[in-house]
Amino acid sequence: MAKRIIIAGGGTGGHIFPAVAIANAIKRFEPQTEILFVGARGKMEMEKVPQAGYKIEGLDIAGFNRSSLIKNIGLPIKLLKSFGQVRRIFKEFKPDAVVGVGGYSTFPVLRYAQSKGIPSFIHETNSFAGKSNALLGKRATKIFTASDGMQKFFPNEKLIYSGNPVRKNIVSSTVSRSEGIRFFGLDESKTTILAIGGSLGAKSINEALAIHVNEFAANNLQLIWQTGKTTAAEYKAKAEGKVNIWVNDFITEMDYAYAAADIIISRSGGTVYELCVVGKPAVLVPYPFAAEDHQTANAMNLVNKRAALIVKDNEAKEKLVSTVISLSKDDALQRQLKQNIIPLAITSADETIANEILNTIR
Repeated sequence: MAKRIIIAGGGTGGHIFPAVAIANAIKRFEPQTEILFVGARGKMEMEKVPQAGYKIEGLDIAGFNRSSLIKNIGLPIKLLKSFGQVRRIFKEFKPDAVVGVGGYSTFPVLRYAQSKGIPSFIHETNSFAGKSNALLGKRATKIFTASDGMQKFFPNEKLIYSGNPVRKNIVSSTVSRSEGIRFFGLDESKTTILAIGGSLGAKSINEALAIHVNEFAANNLQLIWQTGKTTAAEYKAKAEGKVNIWVNDFITEMDYAYAAADIIISRSGGTVYELCVVGKPAVLVPYPFAAEDHQTANAMNLVNKRAALIVKDNEAKEKLVSTVISLSKDDALQRQLKQNIIPLAITSADETIANEILNTIR
């Protein structure tokens, strides 16, 4: 009889893309498995999951707002409502297992599953676990981690160091540098910088690039700039007429972008695991308001291994572009960063996780 699995979570590409990779691996091993995603209404997963070919149910839930406490007044009501929605989803779908990948919807789904004795699995993307995952981990069946040394957050006997699932088109990409550069209409003879601030954009990265936009041409550099959706028009205007800059709000063909890049500027959420796979020198700008400051922890995990450079968010305007220009002229440092980041890549995390889940519920 076909098994039924719920995958809960989302909010950012760093949670959604690994979740889809896990779902795809489960379907490769057991094609008859039924998979239902559960996400938060109004969030990115409600668009991206159906695009990947999966059904998703949305919960009326929001996270704790750290910047404006007044906005948290309605949280208890939303949480109660979401538990009612989860109860209905479970009654209709009757899951054999649930998987939480992080994001607002993970907590009510896994909590309800655990109260009903349904096997629950956690995938912790970050090297600093969030409070809700640490709480859920006490009763979870198994916990998959993208980083080593996670015993300080979870029961050691439940831990499996799986790595972080990375999109198959990135893991198995055969796109050459020249193909990537031609795709973006740029010049193969120039050092190419790729800036990816995430789907919604990274304010500090975008502002730093906008302020110093002319310095790229002055240093014989070209830029592939993903601005995110929020203020894309403003940054497109900044780059208008500059033949060395390709700019858009979102890059769908990330395999081409990674192939084109000689140096990458990025936040340090789930993207850091893609950076390990593509093995390029990276300058990381952690988002300082991420839960438990996990992006700084993710970045330092690489920086301490001399596998990436870091620029603080509040110093990005002054230091980011100068750091990138300096790195572009330092071949020895580029080689060192490449040599140290490549061994950190794990390319079969999705299969490890899918196998463990299916073996547990067979």
